[in-house]
Amino acid sequence: MANKWKYIICLTFLLLTIFFLPTKAYAHGVDIEYTSSTTIEIVAAYDTGEPMSGAQVVVYAPDDPSTPWLTGTCDDEGRFTFSPDTSKPGTWAVQVRLAGHGDIVHIPVGQDAVASGGSGGYTILQIVLMSVCVIWGIAGTALYFLRRRA
Repeated sequence: MANKWKYIICLTFLLLTIFFLPTKAYAHGVDIEYTSSTTIEIVAAYDTGEPMSGAQVVVYAPDDPSTPWLTGTCDDEGRFTFSPDTSKPGTWAVQVRLAGHGDIVHIPVGQDAVASGGSGGYTILQIVLMSVCVIWGIAGTALYFLRRRA
């Protein structure tokens, strides 16, 4: 009987811990935002909001996505500005990396260009997959403790 209460208390503590954790976990993710006019300004920061100062930036033109068109580094505020070649309309790829962390953002340039955008957030598929993994983990843990009891 004492073991039953021990498992109930452990499971209750586990569930309370999971539900009262912070709602957003930071795992060194990167958020890249940009604004576009005649020049494009990149603002790169970690998920915590800390700017990626000194990050390496590689820009790829739409006509040759395997060869860097321009390289550079972000300033102390995580900013990098460049002027794309307007004779090459299409989607430009900008990669930002620092100490193993980074991301790539695709920026449309030309008549159908978007004024601003970013790379943050999760897709619906990622959210569903993460939710299924959490539910599977909770169910597996509960089944493990129930099996040990029997």
